[in-house]
Amino acid sequence: MNLLFFSSNFCEPCMVTRGVLLEVAALVPAAKIAELDVVRDAAEAEKAGIRVTPTVVVLADDGSEVFRAEGVPTVNQVLVALAKAV
Repeated sequence: MNLLFFSSNFCEPCMVTRGVLLEVAALVPAAKIAELDVVRDAAEAEKAGIRVTPTVVVLADDGSEVFRAEGVPTVNQVLVALAKAV
């Protein structure tokens, strides 16, 4: 289960999302969380269709998208999405 977190440097909601994802990582150590900066990783952000930050995308092992949250997701939303990705 993979989780992509698209962020930007001066995004206050991105800071809140980092906290949510830290909590998720503590609860689900098997989750692979990658933070991508929309400026530095512009090609990846464009490929994923990112329009706002923060955006969290959960991918199943086959690479299919099972969840997308634009804005700050809750811990429960991310945990349910990770369960669907298994």
